[in-house]
Amino acid sequence: MEPSNHRPKSGVPPESYPAGPAIILVESQLGENIGMCARAMLNCGLDDLRLVSPRDGWPNGAAIQTSSGAVNVIENAKVFDTTAEAVADLHYVMATTARERDMVKPVFTPNGAASEFHSRTAQNQKCGILFGPERAGLTNDDVALAHAVLNVPLNPHFSSLNLAQAVLLIGFAWHTALTTETPDRYTRHGASVPATQDQFNGLMTHLISELEETGFFLNPEKRPHTERNIRNTFARFDMTDQEVSTLRGIIKALRGKKKTKKAL
Repeated sequence: MEPSNHRPKSGVPPESYPAGPAIILVESQLGENIGMCARAMLNCGLDDLRLVSPRDGWPNGAAIQTSSGAVNVIENAKVFDTTAEAVADLHYVMATTARERDMVKPVFTPNGAASEFHSRTAQNQKCGILFGPERAGLTNDDVALAHAVLNVPLNPHFSSLNLAQAVLLIGFAWHTALTTETPDRYTRHGASVPATQDQFNGLMTHLISELEETGFFLNPEKRPHTERNIRNTFARFDMTDQEVSTLRGIIKALRGKKKTKKAL
């Protein structure tokens, strides 16, 4: 297919487009790659670009040059110091990885992910997709922040994709799903809404802090792995804000009971 020379008058997707998932590029190495990702995003009606510690700094002139007109996506990109900060306001996050990880998470293909995102955005949930650095991919700690894994099933003997190709493949699946009616499989009842990653991270920080005080982490070398397992266990529950609040209340009550016993 030959590239089109058409340049959009505006970088903003049509108003008829629903808000798509945020594209989160973690520690991208080249501005050129970020620009090509922005181009791929706008091809598919996506415009929420988030950057975590881009290696060559930001703003980056090379990104504008390779965006081929997707200037609005580049100019409105948000920059964060950590992945946790980049996903804090999101309700549901997928991490792209081709490697097996020592974590139990649901695994989606691009089409399955598109259906999941459309189902959730229809309920005003904000979603996002994590993409790792060009050479090494996401770290285990980054993947632990996600609710699920997104994997592109390609030739098992050669499944190498560059960053923009991966964004385009997944974005295209989301875009084509716009014309496919998907069931609303996650309709919630009652006043509670899905917890944001910031609320979930608050729960994890609270829980880890209490576990540390009670001497739960006996082996310092195994602690990072244990913390990821704890996070993954609770992330699979896909909790509401009320459920997070209740769990924090339970932790506080249990901790308070222990302190009372010591006082006696």
